[in-house]
Amino acid sequence: MTEKQLSYQETMINYTVSGEGDAVVLLHGFAEDSRIWDKFAEELSGKFMLVIPDLPGTGKSTMLTGENKGLEDYADCIHLILTKEDISQCCIVGHSMGGYIALAFGEKFPEMLTGIGLFHSSAFADDEAKKQTRSKAIEFIKEKGSNAFLKTSIPGLFADITKHATAIDDLVEKGTQFLPEALIQYYTAMINRPDRTEVLRSARFPVLFILGKHDKAVPFEQGLEQSHLPEESHITILRDSGHMGMIEEPEKSFHTLADFLHSVYV
Repeated sequence: MTEKQLSYQETMINYTVSGEGDAVVLLHGFAEDSRIWDKFAEELSGKFMLVIPDLPGTGKSTMLTGENKGLEDYADCIHLILTKEDISQCCIVGHSMGGYIALAFGEKFPEMLTGIGLFHSSAFADDEAKKQTRSKAIEFIKEKGSNAFLKTSIPGLFADITKHATAIDDLVEKGTQFLPEALIQYYTAMINRPDRTEVLRSARFPVLFILGKHDKAVPFEQGLEQSHLPEESHITILRDSGHMGMIEEPEKSFHTLADFLHSVYV
């Protein structure tokens, strides 16, 4: 694995490249960093070239500067990484917010995609209730900080809090890295994102949907509703998971992802 950096406007983006073969980009979600993919990457790097960034404001990457940053700006960061690595086509797999960014990328650069994986993610825009929930979260973060917010929010991402107490504590601990401003920038970008179901309808590449039966962040029914839109859909239901399938059902999640990537690059 090689760790690399590049500059995007006034931001330093950190990412890793490992393995050889067809290119796969793995994007982490909100209040995570690239380490969320560590166990998957160990296995996948034997078959694929993996590009795994810390999104701006996360891990070793600095935060985007300026006002009104959207998911399109994060997609531009991914495009810059691919350009630097001389990658003309790739499959992008995104968890949660990472999936939103993958769809923004697909809207801007569809010719570069061989596939998209939506891991507990959605092409739908936030409805008004969801926007209000995120707005309340922003106010909470402003008042009490990142760590207090993550302590209250991360447990709700799991179907069985008791079973995954250690993983929850680890995610909360890793969350101490986040500046409140970074979490607020993410939430604002998510609130403002448009509906991107047209990306799915017009996709000339396969799309993977990994759905958590007990997911409160991206409800199971919402995933099913959009899964028929692409020309070719691959659907896996994690029946014992909420929003964190790579932790809650790691073996099934890994094999689902690996099988999808092999089908993309037959």
